Amino acid sequence: MSAIKVAPLADRIAKHRVPVLDSAGRSLWPLVAGGLVAYLLQQFVAPAIGPFYAKLVLDIGIAIVLAASLNIVNGFGGQFSIGHAGFMMVGGYAAAWLTYYGSIALWGAPDVHGGFFGGGDLLFLAACVLAGLLAALAGLVVGLPSLRLRGDYLAIVTLGFGEIMRVLVQRTGDVLSPADAEQTSLAASVTHVGGSLGFGGVPTYTRIFYVYCFVAIVLVAAYRLKHSSKGRALLAVRENEIAAGAMGIDTARVKVVSFVMSAFFAGIGGALFAHELGTTLNPRELGFQKSIDLVIMVVLGGMGSISGVVFAAIALTIMPEAFRSFSEYRMPIYALALIVVMIVRPQGLFGIRELWETAWWKKRFARK
Repeated sequence: MSAIKVAPLADRIAKHRVPVLDSAGRSLWPLVAGGLVAYLLQQFVAPAIGPFYAKLVLDIGIAIVLAASLNIVNGFGGQFSIGHAGFMMVGGYAAAWLTYYGSIALWGAPDVHGGFFGGGDLLFLAACVLAGLLAALAGLVVGLPSLRLRGDYLAIVTLGFGEIMRVLVQRTGDVLSPADAEQTSLAASVTHVGGSLGFGGVPTYTRIFYVYCFVAIVLVAAYRLKHSSKGRALLAVRENEIAAGAMGIDTARVKVVSFVMSAFFAGIGGALFAHELGTTLNPRELGFQKSIDLVIMVVLGGMGSISGVVFAAIALTIMPEAFRSFSEYRMPIYALALIVVMIVRPQGLFGIRELWETAWWKKRFARK
């Protein structure tokens, strides 16, 4: 009897092996496609369009990472966080500290070392991971006590966190020169990240390839979160937190997890921003205004729409450059355009739907 029972069981296990591999392949192909697009942008598109437009493409990618990460909290969870630049600051300064002082410790100078995927690039990728982890830890510290709040109260807490981080960074010491850094321990150099003058001399490791690899990662993670059981629980909290709690959803835990995930990608976005060409990491650039810019991208694209946030991030990054010829009227035209869009589409460009869920997409690309 036991042999009779074991054989069908083994047959069933063997039959289910291939679907498991197929599922893993289906889950990896978006990341592979994203890496391929990032490589094509780096190797072919950037040299063809010139340094100015290549820098614009780089800024668009960083904006997508930051806006898509904020969409996890403000869009999926229906919260109102306006301190996203604070997590960006944590990640940016942590990554800049590691690449600057780590390069001095390893190679004696904070310059770019090695070529593509060389020693310097590997140090930069490690710095991005460190940036994400420290920002996620900050998100956990902020989220645990504050995400039991809602609306204006949560906005005040997140705004306070961003301002606290800005003030703390401004009170740090000047950046150490390579000669001084060699005589100072790596742990002691934490308090020397530039202060109010900014963190200068950070090696410029941010490449279009790395930026759009992280774009692919954050978009795939956001999409899979949205369509997972945890994501649906988060959407339920957004629609009606009381009803979600009555159905057995741990609303506080769901919001904290989403907050930590959002902060993790914000930290990576801060690391990419810190190592951009010609950037001096200044706390004034990562203050309240930066957080508001990211909130505008989420609201304009549609609260909860991943593709809508991507389109909004692209549009709001290009618009200031498109209006540069009208330098005196650039900001009023920019603000007026936003007002018109919000009057015509108060729910955002895509509402809560994705591009492929719109009537226009279905009508144009539906199978006949």
